[in-house]
Amino acid sequence: MSDLVKRVISGAIGLILLIFILVKGGYLLYFSLYILSIIGLREFYKAIENTDITPCYFVGYLGATGVLLNCIFPEIDIDLIFTVIILVLLSVIVISKKYSLKDISATLMGIIYVPFLLFHIAYLEKTVYLYLVFIIAFGTDTFAYFIGNLFGRKKLCPTISPNKTVEGSIGGILGSIVLVVLYSLYFNIKPLWSMILLSVITSILSQLGDLTASRIKRISKIKDFGYIIPGHGGVLDRFDSIIFTAPVIYYYTKIILI
Repeated sequence: MSDLVKRVISGAIGLILLIFILVKGGYLLYFSLYILSIIGLREFYKAIENTDITPCYFVGYLGATGVLLNCIFPEIDIDLIFTVIILVLLSVIVISKKYSLKDISATLMGIIYVPFLLFHIAYLEKTVYLYLVFIIAFGTDTFAYFIGNLFGRKKLCPTISPNKTVEGSIGGILGSIVLVVLYSLYFNIKPLWSMILLSVITSILSQLGDLTASRIKRISKIKDFGYIIPGHGGVLDRFDSIIFTAPVIYYYTKIILI
């Protein structure tokens, strides 16, 4: 079976599963995000180990569990979760000589980068904006790919991702605008200009999320974060854009579209 066929089949199965989880919501959504967080966190820690960093896996998983608990029990404030995690990490360098300040800093970064940002999807539950996280991220990626292949000439970031082009990037933004306008008209979300602005900002940051993951992989000298998704790589390879789009859409809708 070719890589393209594997990619299409796994992508279709993943999309069906994603829609099912989003529609059901609740604990299914929370624990699905938790599983993705644990896998993604492990992928991130494994990658940065190639840069002579020794992350503290246990504390990382503890942090992901704390973010889950905050989602299930909102009375457990996220500030409390991170206060506990920071105190535990600072205690680690006292208790164990195995870890340095650089190691615990990278451990904390992993908690913020993967579970904390990813769980903003759950914060959008039961709102009409939830699906925009995926519409913009996947739409940007799809339009950028096809427009880049058809009209791409000028490289966007050749040292990070040689295949990405400026034309593809612009195409991804325009494609995102079209999808968001259609979605907004269908669900009568207003004002439309604000939704267009949201699509532009989020599409740009979606691409930044992709480039960030690519940069981390280059620093770590790996091709993919993992192989759990046939044809797509690891969790971070597939959700690198989502990690950036979810918090942007959450805070934009909370602050501007209130």
